[in-house]
Formats: sequence, C-alpha cells, structure tokens
Amino acid sequence: MNARGGPVPFLPLLMVGALAGAFVLLPTPRVVPGPPHAALVVLGAAQYAGQPSPAFRRRLDHALKLFRTRDVQTIVVTGGRRPGDPHSEGEVGVAYLRAQGVPEQALLAETRSRTTVENLRGARVLLPPGTPVTLVTDEAHAPRALALARTLGFTANAHPSPLPRGTDPRYLWRERLALLAYALLGVRG
Repeated sequence: MNARGGPVPFLPLLMVGALAGAFVLLPTPRVVPGPPHAALVVLGAAQYAGQPSPAFRRRLDHALKLFRTRDVQTIVVTGGRRPGDPHSEGEVGVAYLRAQGVPEQALLAETRSRTTVENLRGARVLLPPGTPVTLVTDEAHAPRALALARTLGFTANAHPSPLPRGTDPRYLWRERLALLAYALLGVRG
C-alpha cells in the first residue's frame, strides 16, 4: 500500500529493479583515451599535510606525462580543502607539478570544490569560455566525470590514469552506484 492507501505501482518498481540489476551485471563502462586537448583538468583526490595522496599523485603524474609528450598548454588542478586544513588539493597539485618542471604559467589551481561537479564548475570559471578539455582522473571515475562534464556543457574527453592492482572494490562499486545515480537523477549545468 502507498501513502494514500492504494496499491504500490508494480511496473515502476519492476523497471527500477531491472535497471539496477542490469547495471550491476553489465561490465563497467570504459573510457577510451582520446588525444589530449590543450587544456587538462586534473580532478582532485586527496592531499595529506601538503602532499598528494597516492591516488592524486597518479593523476598528477599522468597529467605530467601528457604535458611532456603532447601539445598541452594548460593544466587546471582542482580540489578544495577540508575545514581547518591549511592546504587545498588544487594548491598541492599545482605545487607538485611545478616541482616536476611544469612552468607556472601553464598551471591553474581551483581551490574551493569538494565534489566532481564542483571541480568541473570551478575549472570552467578559470578557463576561457568554450575551451575543450581533457579530464585526468582514474579509470573507475572517468565514465561518470566525463558524463558530468558533457552535461555541464564542456567539450571534453578523458585520459584516465590506470588503477593500481588491489584497488579497494568498495571504491569501484561506489563509482558504479554514483554513475547509476547520475543516470537516474541527472545534474544541472
């Protein structure tokens, strides 16, 4: 019975159940790396006491590799700070890349975001309107990040960094569930 005392609609529940079941059983979507655009957006992960976390370092190292081997001109590193933390992910990532030899004029730090959508919105403010971007994140996060970027109006592709062996399966499932939630609920630009 629903709140009005009537029967619960069976068909919508069946459709949601079928969609969720198919999502769980289907292979994880993969993003095939495209040629990098002139602007990279490195999506934040975490930083600890001013140093990139291992996941964040993999993303930064991947961006560095693309910068050194391609026609990349700008790297936007995204990510804010937790309350009371003196360091933002954006600042830590820019400092890391600068220490690896990336010229300061090629680096931009977005320092306020805490979510992927906020990362992307913050990066958009730092770049000239309509700038095509290549997202740098990990393989599990790339499908959702790319879908969000396109929904927000970016011309975007992704160049994911590989996940290490032994990646926590909870992270992989969290990304799959977040992608399902995005597919069902969407996001506004």
